[in-house]
Amino acid sequence: MAADASSSSSPTLLALAITDVAQEIPRSAYGPVLSAPPFVYVDGTFNTRDVGRVPGSPVRPNFVYRSGALARLTDAGRAALSGTLGVRRVFDLRSPEERALAPNPPALEADGVQHTWIPSTRPDSTPDLSRFVDGGGELGYREMYLEVIDVYRDSWRAILEHVRDRPQDPFLVHCTAGRDRTGVLSGLLLTLAGASHETVVLDYLLSRIGTEPVRPMLLQFAVAGTRAESQEQPGFYNLVSLRASSWSAFADGVQKEYGGFEQFVADHLGFTKDDVAKIRANLTSS
Repeated sequence: MAADASSSSSPTLLALAITDVAQEIPRSAYGPVLSAPPFVYVDGTFNTRDVGRVPGSPVRPNFVYRSGALARLTDAGRAALSGTLGVRRVFDLRSPEERALAPNPPALEADGVQHTWIPSTRPDSTPDLSRFVDGGGELGYREMYLEVIDVYRDSWRAILEHVRDRPQDPFLVHCTAGRDRTGVLSGLLLTLAGASHETVVLDYLLSRIGTEPVRPMLLQFAVAGTRAESQEQPGFYNLVSLRASSWSAFADGVQKEYGGFEQFVADHLGFTKDDVAKIRANLTSS
C-alpha cells in the first residue's frame, strides 16, 4: 500500500532511524516525525505506531498498533487509544516483574479494551554481553530473538488467533521499550502479510526514533537488565543499538531453525494453511 501523503517518506525515516544510539536526536528532528504516520500520538506512551502505515507495509491501516509501555498512559491517551484509534484489545508481552513495577492502567478495561497477558513458557534469559561483542552484535541478537520467538509462542498464538477471528477489532501489542519483543511480533505479522525484507527492517529500525524521548531511561533499564557494570562494558553498545544486520541475522536463524516464519507458525503454533491464508487476508484487507 502507498503511504499517506502526510506520512514521512521511507528515506527520511531511515536516515533518522540509523542515528547512533550514543548520539542524541534533537527534538527538532524527531518531533515532526513522531507526530506523523506511521507514528501515532497517544499521550503517556512512546514508540507508538500503526504497522499498516509504515512505508511499503501491506498491512491495512488502523488494525495493528505497537508501542512501548502503557503504565504512564493519561486520560487523554486512554481516550485516543479506545476512541480515536478504536483499539479493542491490548497484548502485553512483559514479564511478571516488569508488570509489577509498571502495571497497565486498569481503567483500560472500563473503556472496553480487553487486556491480555499470557505467561511465557519460561523466564527470559539475561543477555550475555559477550555474545554481542563481535561485529555489530549480530550473533547475540540472533540468539536473543530466537529465544524470544520460542519463549513467547503462546502470546504469538493468541495474537494470530485474534487476527484470524476478530478482524474487525484493532489491537495493540507492547512490551517495555516496544522494540525487541514487540519488534519480533511486528516482523512476524509483516512477513505473514507479504512485506518485503526492506519494509520489515524499516519497521524494526523505527524504534530508534520512537524511543528517543525516553532514551536515557531505556539505557538505564538495559544496564539493569543485563547486569552490566556500565554502559562502556564490551557488548553493551551493540546490544542497545538497532541495526539492519541484526534483524537479518535473526531472520536467517528463523529460516535455518524453522524453515521461515510461516513454517514456524504452522509447525510450532498449530495453524493450518487455511488459517495462515485467512490471517494474511485479514491483515491486508478489511
